Amino acid sequence: MIGAGHWCGKPRPIKGLAGISGLFRGLLMRQLVAGNWKMNGLSADLAELEALKGGVGEAACDVLVCPPATLIARATWAVKGAFALGGQDCHAEISGAFTGEVSAEMLKDAGASAVIVGHSERRQYSGETDAIVASKAKAAWRAGLKAIICIGETEAQRQGGEANMVCQGQLAGSVPADATADNTAIAYEPVWAIGTGRTPTSDDIAAMHLHIRRSLVEHLGPAAMGMLILYGGSVKPSNAAEILALPDVGGALVGGASLKAKDFLAIIAACAK
Repeated sequence: MIGAGHWCGKPRPIKGLAGISGLFRGLLMRQLVAGNWKMNGLSADLAELEALKGGVGEAACDVLVCPPATLIARATWAVKGAFALGGQDCHAEISGAFTGEVSAEMLKDAGASAVIVGHSERRQYSGETDAIVASKAKAAWRAGLKAIICIGETEAQRQGGEANMVCQGQLAGSVPADATADNTAIAYEPVWAIGTGRTPTSDDIAAMHLHIRRSLVEHLGPAAMGMLILYGGSVKPSNAAEILALPDVGGALVGGASLKAKDFLAIIAACAK
């Protein structure tokens, strides 16, 4: 489970990273598998969290589930600390005349320990800019939540050879300068792979994660070496082991496959393989 003040436990080597620069120590912390339920889930679906609680045991990774905000408080009672709970978004302000919004403090009060910010669906459908995402990350920290900051390129940007540039730009604009491995994780989700059943090749994922690591160190300095970089985009039981074994993949942000305990448990189990 995600404990107070840290995401992870004992570091392990990152293949192919040590020696690139004096800044790179070649360490990756305990992996994190996070489930994003998106706009899915009613009271009856708490049964899936109870099933997850019954099966998660001594997982080889940290586990986080982000259900709809309407379920977080009840989910806290259902899971009884077996794994962590988080929000899917938050407003940058503490409170105020922002009808329909949820503050980071409200999520914390409901039982969340983390929040996703900057998901591509928020960027696309709600027009969120890098600056807005950065302000939400700061709001998460203010409330005592950890932030999972999402980045990723569209299919057109990848085909145009712009994927690295786009992701580096999103990191520079969305990740505040005081981000640390204790308060932030990055989730790389190629937009064209989310919910489509398509995934990049293993080589493409590894190359992008290495590029993100380099970009983070340029942006934040050596402290970025311990920051988790999750992969997201059609992660499922059939491909989880291969993805989670790749260099510098610090875990997974899982969408549809997190809605069913059986599928999510299979992905969690892949961390040990």
